[in-house]
Amino acid sequence: QVQLVESGGGLVQAGGSLRLSCAASGRTFSRYATGWFRQAPGKEREFVAVISWNAGTTSYADSVKGRFTISRDNAKNAVYLQMNSLKPEDTAVYYCAADQWLLLPPRTDYDYWGQGTQVTVSS
Repeated sequence: QVQLVESGGGLVQAGGSLRLSCAASGRTFSRYATGWFRQAPGKEREFVAVISWNAGTTSYADSVKGRFTISRDNAKNAVYLQMNSLKPEDTAVYYCAADQWLLLPPRTDYDYWGQGTQVTVSS
C-alpha cells in the first residue's frame, strides 16, 4: 500500500515558479514509477510528467516540456515537480500518482493517487 500527499501548490503570477512535492508512505515506494497529472475546471485529467523508479527515464507532456522538471529522492520517499515560466493555462489541481509499472505512452490507470494540490497562475 502506498499513500501519496501533494504539497507546494499556491497562487503565483505568470512567469513565476513553484515546486510541488509528493510525499509517499510505504516501504516499496522507491520501486514505483511516479507521475504528475493535472485537472483544470471542466476539463479531463491530463498527463504532465512521469519518472521511473530509478529516475532513469522521464517523460513530459509537450505543453510543459522545457518548463517543468520531474525528479525524485527515494531516500526521502518523495517526488518533485519544478515548474518554471508558469502560464495561466497551467492553472489546475495537480495530482501525483504511483504505479509499479512505467506507464508509457501516458495512461491514467495508476495504482495510487494523491488528493491533489491547487496551482493558480494569474495573468
